[in-house]
Amino acid sequence: MAVPNPDEFYKKLKKQLADTSLWPSKYLFKFIVPSTGGKIQQIEDKFDNLGAVINTKESSKGTYTSVSVMVKMKNPNAVIEKYKEVGEVEGVISL
Repeated sequence: MAVPNPDEFYKKLKKQLADTSLWPSKYLFKFIVPSTGGKIQQIEDKFDNLGAVINTKESSKGTYTSVSVMVKMKNPNAVIEKYKEVGEVEGVISL
């Protein structure tokens, strides 16, 4: 299976966001991260001072944690930049 091209993915996402929302708009980011190693805090830090509402839920075995972040973003470019920023956290999966 081929790995999707991130540039193509973000280009498609930007078009979808532009077509489906009026900006600025609230956006729900969802991530899955390993529960250890301060990964949750690293993600929370990326949304610091943005007025984000962050919810976490640990998996049944406690190995992973889902992190949902509802935050007002100014435009599709800001959403994509935030995905790229969070993508720098080791082990994170963006949904």
